[in-house]
Amino acid sequence: MLSKRFGRMATGSVAAGAMLMAAAACGGSGGTGGDATSSAAPSSAASSEAPKSGALKVGLAFDVGGRGDKSFNDAAYAGLEKAKTDLSADIKELSPAADGSNRGELLRQLADAGYNPIIGVGFAYGDDIKKTAEEYPEIQFAVVDSASNAANVTGLLFAEEQGSYLAGVAAALKAKSGHVGFVGGVENDLIKKFQAGFDAGVKSVKKDAKIDVKYLTPDGDFSGFKAPDKGKVAAEKMYQDGAEIVYHAAGDSGLGVFQAAAAAKKKAIGVDSDQRQTVKETDLQSVIMTSMLKRVDVGVFEFIKAFQGGAKGGSNTIYDLKVDGVGLATTGGEIDDIKDKLDAAKQDIIDGKITVPSKP
Repeated sequence: MLSKRFGRMATGSVAAGAMLMAAAACGGSGGTGGDATSSAAPSSAASSEAPKSGALKVGLAFDVGGRGDKSFNDAAYAGLEKAKTDLSADIKELSPAADGSNRGELLRQLADAGYNPIIGVGFAYGDDIKKTAEEYPEIQFAVVDSASNAANVTGLLFAEEQGSYLAGVAAALKAKSGHVGFVGGVENDLIKKFQAGFDAGVKSVKKDAKIDVKYLTPDGDFSGFKAPDKGKVAAEKMYQDGAEIVYHAAGDSGLGVFQAAAAAKKKAIGVDSDQRQTVKETDLQSVIMTSMLKRVDVGVFEFIKAFQGGAKGGSNTIYDLKVDGVGLATTGGEIDDIKDKLDAAKQDIIDGKITVPSKP
């Protein structure tokens, strides 16, 4: 079920390339461009040297928080690193300023240095990718969490609401009181997808469940993805009010949620990466009951692989439950006892028996 391996994502239309032309919070909405197609297949430079002539030269620009967030950005880097290992790619990664104001500059820096393809991690790159793609039509770009908006841009999209639905089912089954919480980093449409799926999953198990919701910053203020102190305060309030489990979609701010869970001796649900493995603090690992996996690593790697095979941009790929593009981590074994119910919910979504809302 809920695979964490690349293999199950590397088949079908993604591997074929033409459909993939769209190659991993949390980031956002799209522009215009090709029709979204369901895939059947998810700082400083890594190298300061100039790319080798004739080599596959891949550039990646992180979202706010950069490499080391143990979540969204790190998932993207895992895909980039796999391209270096498996495809012998020459890679370079850059992180934006704290306010993200230099995203376009990072893209142009990579383009001028000869990197092709170039990947922007997060929906906030949407407009900058479009402008840069027009300036460098010979280069292929991909943007995570935003739709294709140019002939040489691939959109990498994820069904976050589906994975979050399973997180909600797990939370409701584990919370004896039926009281849980959700902490979102930024109150925008993308993070609302996480909340919508989580709410629906919880309510599918316990209709009278109580769900506390808190967003750390308003739409447009991306500091909510890098504010562990705010995440901690928000989760502390929820635990004090009786919540047993809190699910976060808040990037690096999730560390504060885990800290609050440890202090309250309660549980939390991570996001994007298997955070029970990526969080280094041993006293926090045990509070992470599961994580909603968003396979940005697979999306990034498969986009690079397709580019190497000659694929071009202009369309989108959606990574959903059908291809294990989203799911739940099983590290720690804390949801093993409810596996059958989670499997059933997953299959009902795949079969169309359950339509998960994307808005709360």
